[in-house]
Amino acid sequence: MTSQKINTRNIVLILMILFAGAMRLVSYKYQFLSNFTPVGVIALFGGAYFNDKWKAYLVPLLALFASDVLLNYLYTSKWTLFYDGAAWVYVCFAIMVFIGSRIKKVNFGTVALASLAGVLVHWLIMDMPWLYGTLYPHTLAGYGQSLLAAIPFERNMVLGDLVYGTLLFGGFELAKSKYAMLRTKAELAI
Repeated sequence: MTSQKINTRNIVLILMILFAGAMRLVSYKYQFLSNFTPVGVIALFGGAYFNDKWKAYLVPLLALFASDVLLNYLYTSKWTLFYDGAAWVYVCFAIMVFIGSRIKKVNFGTVALASLAGVLVHWLIMDMPWLYGTLYPHTLAGYGQSLLAAIPFERNMVLGDLVYGTLLFGGFELAKSKYAMLRTKAELAI
C-alpha cells in the first residue's frame, strides 16, 4: 500500500473520530442525553480500523481527553486536565479499543456484540464505589446500588453506541466501498 493511501485512510479515520468526539458536547446542552455519546464507539472504531495499534489507542484516547477538557470547562468555567476517576475512565476506553481490535469482520452483529462488551466493561468498572466518590457505601451492597443507579446512563451509552456506531462503522464501510484508497492492502487483494 502506498504512503498516500495510508495517509488518506488515517486522515479520514482521524477526522471521523474528531467529529464524533465533538458530538459529546451535545450532552452539555441537553442533559437528558447524559452518556448518549459516541465515546464507546470511537474506541471500538479506532481499534477496528487503525492498522497501527498505537494509533488505535492514541487517537480515540486523545479525542476523549480533548472533549473531556472542553466539557469540564463548560461545566466549571475552569480548564481541568484530569478529574477524579479520570484514570479509570481512560482504562475503560483503552479496554474498548482492545475489544474493537478483536473485530475481524465488520458487520452489525460483531459491532453490536463489541459495543455491548464495551458498555459492560464501562458499567462494571466505573460504578465501583470504592474507586472514588462517597455516594454509595464502599461495600458489595454499595456496588450493587451503584450498578442499579447507573442503568439509565448505561442504557444511554448502548443507544449512543447504536446510533454513532451505525454512523461511524456504516459510514466508513460505505466510503471504503466507493473509494479504494480507504481499503487496506488485504481488502484490495480480495
